[in-house]
Amino acid sequence: MSSPALILLLLFMGIPILLTFGLSFTNTRLISPNPPAFIGLDNFVRAFAHDPTFIRSLLNTAFFAVVVVPCQSLLALALAVLVNQKVTGVTVFRTMIFMPVVTSMVVVSILWSFFYEDDGLFNSVLNTLTGGGWTAVAWLNDPGTAMPAIIILSVWQGVGLHMIIWLSGLQGIDPALYEAADLDGVNGWQRFRYVTWPGLHSTMVFILVTITIAALGLFVQVDVMTSGGPQDATSTLVYHAVRKGYREQDMGYGSAISLIFFLAVLTISLIQRRLTRDKD
Repeated sequence: MSSPALILLLLFMGIPILLTFGLSFTNTRLISPNPPAFIGLDNFVRAFAHDPTFIRSLLNTAFFAVVVVPCQSLLALALAVLVNQKVTGVTVFRTMIFMPVVTSMVVVSILWSFFYEDDGLFNSVLNTLTGGGWTAVAWLNDPGTAMPAIIILSVWQGVGLHMIIWLSGLQGIDPALYEAADLDGVNGWQRFRYVTWPGLHSTMVFILVTITIAALGLFVQVDVMTSGGPQDATSTLVYHAVRKGYREQDMGYGSAISLIFFLAVLTISLIQRRLTRDKD
C-alpha cells in the first residue's frame, strides 16, 4: 500500500539529496566542456575561507532566525490568547489576522516593496505621526534597514498561521483545570503559568521547530525584494546556494552550500528537540 508513496519519496527527496551530496565534492558546472572532477573538500574550504558573501549570508540567516523565531511565536501566542476569548466580533478578527497567510509570498513581497519606497506608505505614515519631521528612507536600498524591513514583513505574513496553531492548543486544554485554578483563587498570570503554558508544551515544540526551519530557509522575500542586496545585507544561505548553483551554473559549489545548510538545519532542530523534550 505504501509503495507508491515510497517511490515518490525516493524520486523527489532521496535522489536529489544523494545527488547534492555527491556534487558537493566535485567541480560540476551546468554548461561546461570539461567533465566533472572530484575535488574533495575544496568547495567547503572555498565557502568558509574564500567567499565573504557566504559568511555574510550565514550571519544574515542566523540574525533573521534569532529575531523572527521569538518575535513571531510570542506575537502569535498573544494573538491566540486574545482571540480565544468569547467576545463579539472575534471571528472577524481571526479572519483578518489569518488573511496574509493565504496570500502568495511573492504578491506580498511585491506590495511591500512599494510600501518601503522613499515615497511609500511607511514613510508617509511616519511623516504624519512625527508632524513632518521624518526624513524619508528607501528601506530596501539601505544596508542598515533592508533586513529589518524583510523581518517585519515576514513576521506579519506568517503570524496568522501560528496563531491558529496556538489557538488549537489552547482549546485542547481541559476546562476543568481552569475551574480548579479559579477555585484556588489564582490570578491571571498564575493561571497562565501553571495551567495554560504546561498544556501548550507540545504545541510550543511544534511551532518552534516549524518557525525555525522556515526562518532558516528564507528565500522568496529576498529574491523578490532585494536580490540579496544592498551590499549582501539581505543575502541568505538558500539565496546564495541558488545564485551560485543555478544562476552562475556552479553546481558543485551550490551543492556544497546546500549541504552545509542541511547540516545546520539538522543540528539546530536536534538541539531544539533536546532542549524542549518532555522530561516527564
